[in-house]
Amino acid sequence: MSNVDLMKLIQENVRSLKSYHVENIDCEVKLHANENPFPTSNELLELFTTSLQEFQLNRYPDPDSKNLKRSIAKRLDTEMGRLVVGNGSDEIILLLLQVFCKEGDTIIFPDPTFAMYAIISQGLGIKSANIALDNHWDFNADMLLKAAEENKSRIIFLSYPNNPTGNCFSKNQVQSVVENFEGIVVIDEAYHDFSRKSFVNQVNKHNNLVILRSLSKIGLAGLRVGFGIADPLIINEINKVRLPYNSNTISQTLAEHLMNDFKPVQKQIDSILDERHRLIGELEKIDSITVFPSDSNFFLFKTEQSADEMFSHLINNEILVRNLSSHPKLNNCLRVTVGTKNENDLFLSKVKNFVTNKT
Repeated sequence: MSNVDLMKLIQENVRSLKSYHVENIDCEVKLHANENPFPTSNELLELFTTSLQEFQLNRYPDPDSKNLKRSIAKRLDTEMGRLVVGNGSDEIILLLLQVFCKEGDTIIFPDPTFAMYAIISQGLGIKSANIALDNHWDFNADMLLKAAEENKSRIIFLSYPNNPTGNCFSKNQVQSVVENFEGIVVIDEAYHDFSRKSFVNQVNKHNNLVILRSLSKIGLAGLRVGFGIADPLIINEINKVRLPYNSNTISQTLAEHLMNDFKPVQKQIDSILDERHRLIGELEKIDSITVFPSDSNFFLFKTEQSADEMFSHLINNEILVRNLSSHPKLNNCLRVTVGTKNENDLFLSKVKNFVTNKT
């Protein structure tokens, strides 16, 4: 029987990694993962039912996702040659790192931000640098560009809106980075449908600009569909390292249906935005809570009480949110996804109950 010392065989950059922690505690109300709280629309389900009878699941999916890319191109008024479809936008982050970085190279981003930029990079032996966001969760382009030059960074990642802070960075600062960085600028617009702010119309002006989008936040989280928009040369290089059949038939087809008829999901988005406004307004009435502005389907708030205790209190009442207190700049901060009205009402009542009992 073999008894190999497996740890000696594992690469050091992987051995030192911590797995991306996904809280999956079994709670009745889940407001932790930035998902759309509403079920799939009847219109989309009917299209899915019809398509299901036509699927040839014994055959491989379209390796180029042509029909889905055609629907995306039409909606965004761009060319199919500027598009790549991924198994979630996370996969496209991985592919970009493979294309533009080698082991020992460096990427850079403001911090705090989406954890996967650093995690995926470390797994590939790529270093990550960062500059701290200011008290308004924004950054200074000159400082970022200087740090990028000092670290010889190959890629700058900007989450727009930023996760976990919820806000869009200053448009002027982002614009300055796009115009002055001599590497690749990746603007991650996973939450674009809630912010309605985008740099996608600049892709044809700046050949180093890559825009990432996701359908996970607006109702297709279970299907893992993301896409990138970039210069055709970048897309061609990504396709060299992209695995064949990386997007399955079901995901491609439902995503195509959603892009072709966006009205049902747009109603859900509008409802989420209305509830976000209401939720933040109610929390702002609580003196011990500071709510930060949001352009997303979630928001960040800081509590004068212990965030760990509030997190546990909510779990005990069947409500799961995201506890971010482990990050030094996010001490006593919780992130909350906007849910349905009933879910939000329950969340508000339990937060108020906790605060009342602590004062």
